[in-house]
Amino acid sequence: MAMVQGDQDVNQSAKAGAQNLQDLSAQERAVLEMIVANPFVGQQQIADALKLARSTVAAHIVQLTQKGFVLGRGYYLPENKRIVCIGGAVFDRKYHAHAPLISETSNPVSGYRSHGGVARNVTENLARLGVNIGFVSILGDDETGRAILDHLRLLGVDVSRAIVTNEAPTAEYAAILGPDNELALGIADMGIFDLFKPETLETVWPHLASADWVFADCNLPQATLETLLAKKTGSRFRLAVDTVSAPKALRLPQDLSGVDLLFLNLDEAHSLLRHPAGTPRLTAEQAINALHARGVAKIVMTMGAGGVHIGDESGIRHIASVPAQPVDITGAGDALISGTLYCLLDRKELPDAVRTGTLLATLTTESDASVHPDLSAHFLEANLHRIRD
Repeated sequence: MAMVQGDQDVNQSAKAGAQNLQDLSAQERAVLEMIVANPFVGQQQIADALKLARSTVAAHIVQLTQKGFVLGRGYYLPENKRIVCIGGAVFDRKYHAHAPLISETSNPVSGYRSHGGVARNVTENLARLGVNIGFVSILGDDETGRAILDHLRLLGVDVSRAIVTNEAPTAEYAAILGPDNELALGIADMGIFDLFKPETLETVWPHLASADWVFADCNLPQATLETLLAKKTGSRFRLAVDTVSAPKALRLPQDLSGVDLLFLNLDEAHSLLRHPAGTPRLTAEQAINALHARGVAKIVMTMGAGGVHIGDESGIRHIASVPAQPVDITGAGDALISGTLYCLLDRKELPDAVRTGTLLATLTTESDASVHPDLSAHFLEANLHRIRD
């Protein structure tokens, strides 16, 4: 596996007082590109990657410093109001059947393809809202993976810490829907995420540690999630987590004291709490209290059209959903997360943040895309009147 190099353009701080890039030798340019992609890269890592002696790399760095291209390895101050999303990036395929499906034969459908994945969707939403956003995931060294990263890069997302591997293809999900738009069959190839090991997390840690918020989804392996929560202790950032699904919720540890904000639904809460099968189901309030006892600071529990229950130090409250005229509900949960984090980054209280999240969820269901194509901070503000008191 190798780090994806960031945009090949040198950033502004590296350009300050520098000569033209053409004044650099080929080796100096190669060293500079690695430093731009990862300011914390070690000299030995550069030497190994470029097949140079470490002493040669050190000499090139001295020259780059003297020429004004490098200000000192790792000496970059954290930017204010920044979120980093870490987790799933998926290529989605959706097929709508024109007539009732018949097994063991060909069925006429209309196909739709898009970029998906919880962390990727949240990243795109936040980028369209103007947030300073970074994205960390693992993708295949293939056309699909490159397209996902290129699309985010064009939106202004920092994808320099995304991982590209030739050990597995980019994750894909395919859904076949009947003429009633109900899911008839879904298939997923998500094996690539198993390659996102705890040691991979270590390589991107400075990028996470300097953020205000880190959002992670449970597409990450269990060991990686456990490492993330353990390393979060003492860090400056706040951690938000989405369980994704009931089976994937089981990847979180029982001690959730590293989680500042947890997004999930009631089924996922039952799974996470290992609620015994055959016993009476928990109410939303009971589940939230049990999650607080596990160490979660704040909880956002979605109830579909029934709105959202939130739990924090002020107690448990219900937030109504925003009435919608839905076209496609895909991406609604990711939009709720995005709208909530967008407001929390602006230091708003959780209830107000979640109300904005429910609005963005509704707006997303009223488009046929997983991320509303017209989304912007202005577009969101123009629809705030739809939030019910």
